[in-house]
Amino acid sequence: MKRLKVLFIYNPEAGNGLIRNNLDEIIDKFQKKRLQVVPFRTEKKEALLDIFANMDQTQYKKVVIAGGDGTINTVVNGMIKNGIDLPIAIFPSGTANDFAYYFDLPTDIKTMIKIATEEYYTYADVGEVNGKYFVNVAALGFLVDVSQKTDPNVKSTLGVVSYYLRGIGELPNLKPIPVKITSDTYTATENIYFMLVMNGRSAGGFKKIAPKASVNDGLLNVVIFKEMPIIELMPLLVSLLSGNHADNKNVECFSTKKLLIESDQIIGTDIDGEKGEGLPLTIEVLPKKIRINTLTSNKTGSIW
Repeated sequence: MKRLKVLFIYNPEAGNGLIRNNLDEIIDKFQKKRLQVVPFRTEKKEALLDIFANMDQTQYKKVVIAGGDGTINTVVNGMIKNGIDLPIAIFPSGTANDFAYYFDLPTDIKTMIKIATEEYYTYADVGEVNGKYFVNVAALGFLVDVSQKTDPNVKSTLGVVSYYLRGIGELPNLKPIPVKITSDTYTATENIYFMLVMNGRSAGGFKKIAPKASVNDGLLNVVIFKEMPIIELMPLLVSLLSGNHADNKNVECFSTKKLLIESDQIIGTDIDGEKGEGLPLTIEVLPKKIRINTLTSNKTGSIW
């Protein structure tokens, strides 16, 4: 039996109402492709997770996610935990759209619809941290604390700029964090300011944090910002914008399939922009776990 239903999960406020204001056009375009849209508003995380617990995936062709990295994270967690193996299309319309950025997905509604109604797919890895999943990044340290202290309304209005503004204000309180890192490629005890475990290439508006990363190579890319004199932070930020930070003496970069992060201090953590688990963290990659609608079949990666 041909699967004609499409589960359309959308944040009604995302993109300043972009999806809500174009919902009729979206449904119309899918119907012309003989696809029945089943819309679901992401007002409550618990309700979104429940939909996968009770879903008969044999009735659906794909899942469309309209929102940012946080919405994608919630959907992917719900799908994996309930054994839902359907392709995913993304309408990037959140505060942070780093995962969609990796695939060069557009932000105009007509091209979003075009991609989502076609059949080009690329496999993508997923990270797992203490039993929860992430598609783009797991982070810990100073910038996580900044993010979690930032007013959600300010985040929605100013986007990534809000993090920078809050971060500048918090610099006088910057303190190093002692962590022990154990992996198959790098093991050390370091005093750090911040640490990123990347599946994608960008995070928080920085487009080249892990410029050589691939979402389907079966590896996670780890970037550690070690303790340093405050005066050396600004040059590091400049090199971070250009993607040249790997050469900085205060930065450690490596790739691994699995790592353990431990500390005797309480440290803020973040998974795809949402509050994460407490330490210790066991993080590993699940190779080619999901399929993403992409622009064409020429995108690097395995095509389904």
